[in-house]
Formats: sequence, C-alpha cells, structure tokens
Amino acid sequence: MRATGVGSMPGEDFRGVVRFVVETLDLPFLPELPARGDGAGMVGRAVGLLDGLGADLQPAGWRLTDRPGLDQRRARSLLSHDLDVLEEETQGYEGGLKVQVAGPWTLAATMERPRGDRVLADHGARRELAQSLASGIAAHVDEVRRRVPGAAVVLQVDEPGLRAVLDGQVPTASGIGRHRRVHDPEADASLREVASAVRGAGARPVVHTCAPRVPVTLLSGAGFEALSFDLSLVTADEYDAYAAVLEAGADLWPGVTGRDPSGLRRSSDRFFAALGFSEDATVPRTVLSPSCGLAGSTPDDARRTLRDVASATRL
Repeated sequence: MRATGVGSMPGEDFRGVVRFVVETLDLPFLPELPARGDGAGMVGRAVGLLDGLGADLQPAGWRLTDRPGLDQRRARSLLSHDLDVLEEETQGYEGGLKVQVAGPWTLAATMERPRGDRVLADHGARRELAQSLASGIAAHVDEVRRRVPGAAVVLQVDEPGLRAVLDGQVPTASGIGRHRRVHDPEADASLREVASAVRGAGARPVVHTCAPRVPVTLLSGAGFEALSFDLSLVTADEYDAYAAVLEAGADLWPGVTGRDPSGLRRSSDRFFAALGFSEDATVPRTVLSPSCGLAGSTPDDARRTLRDVASATRL
C-alpha cells in the first residue's frame, strides 16, 4: 500500500511542496498550487498542454482562440519552470511519480468556444479538444520521463465534472438551461483516447474524481488502470460495481478523510472487506490519498494530512 496526494496544494512555495512530497510519500506527485494564478491550477495546467489549440483567459474563464494567448503562454512557461524544479529535487530518484491533468470532459464543461458558451455544446469542438489534450498529455509524459529518468510515471486524469456531464447538469452560458447529457459511448471515446495516449507514452493511466456516483464501469472500460475516488461518498448500493472493476483488474485508490492514521487505514480495510476482498489481495494494489485536493487548507494542515495518510499505509 502506498500514499499520494490528489494534486492541488496551498501556498506559493512550489519548491518546498515538491521537496516535502518527495520526502514524505511513497508515490510523490507534481503538485498544483492554484494560489500562484490561473495558469497554475488544474484547468490552467491542462490548457497549457493543449496541442494545436489556442486559448486565453476571459472574465468568464478560459476560452478557445485562434492562436495561443498570453495567459496560455504563461501557463506553459510556469509548467516548464515547475518541471525544472521537479528535475532538481528528484536527482537520483527511482520509483513511482504521479502527474495530474484535467480530463477532456471537465475541460469541455469548463472552457468556452470562441463565440461563447461551453465547448460541451459543440460535438466537433469537444472531440477536437479531447484529441488536442491527448496529444499534449503524451508530450508531457515524454518530458517528465526525460527529466526524471528513474521514474515510473503515473498520469492521473482529473474528471470532477464528468458526473454532471453524464447527467446533463452543466449550466448553459445564460445559466437558465442545462446542456444535454453526453451518452456513455461518446464519453467513453474521449476518455479512451486520453488513456491510450498515456499508455502509448509509457505511463500508467489513472483517473480521479471526487464527485459522488463515480461511473466506475465506464472509467474502467475506457482503459484506466486505477480509479481514485472519495471513499466517504461511496454508498452500499455501489459496492457491486466497485467489486466488479476490481476483479476485472482495475485498482481502486480510496481517498480518505480524518486525522487518525489508524482510522484512515480502517476505513480503507473495511471498504475492501465489504467488497469481498482480503487484505492480501488488495493492499499491494491500493494507493491511499486525501479525499480531494488540499488547496483550501493551510500549508501546515495540508502537510499534516499527507503525513497522516502516509502513516496509515504503514500500519
């Protein structure tokens, strides 16, 4: 059993956070520090990776444009700087290393088309966005592997907006209506394209969502090798679906909450026992994390949370 973080962290001391996660966690990660600006958060990082699509920041958020705007160029520059720091702080490192990128459906539900409204409203635009993201992710994985040659790279696709997309709950630009729901086959196609790009670049594709009612069958079927989720939101009537994907070969990475490491470990153990699996079968395949990102915590609280999760895995 290993420990990791979801991705976002508080504060602006990027080097300090990188050093901390490398020293503390079995599966360190490239952190996101949204306090440094829009280009440093989950969506801004992904916008910086888009291949062949321009974007810029508008009052309503990120919008696709004919060519890369100043904000997109800044996001790319910041990521390059962060990779420089990661390379310096992981000299001689060997082991797992996780990086995170916002997924195609969360981006489609968040970004706007050039003429307004969400990318989600346009079949062609959302397909093009997924293709651009998949290509950019593959190049990103190559760059991380070049800078940290001893790393076994894990690429986590963050999809907090996927459930709303599938349920038709994403508001239109006016805020009055809702975009039509995206059906599973189309959702699968974009997710599968990203997962395939990750695997083709030599990394392990993992997907994370901290929303309730995770579509575990869809995500496992799209090719993700592990599913990261908020354990506190899983209900008993979902256990069969989780058990089925675990038995089919996808690992489950529960996000846990609390301050007591022994309590965090018991939460995980009880969950897998309820699915009908023994510790011997699940512990080698399990990664614990906080239930969601920690950007809203204080720096001290965020570090304490990660230490508790790390301690839970060693009990």
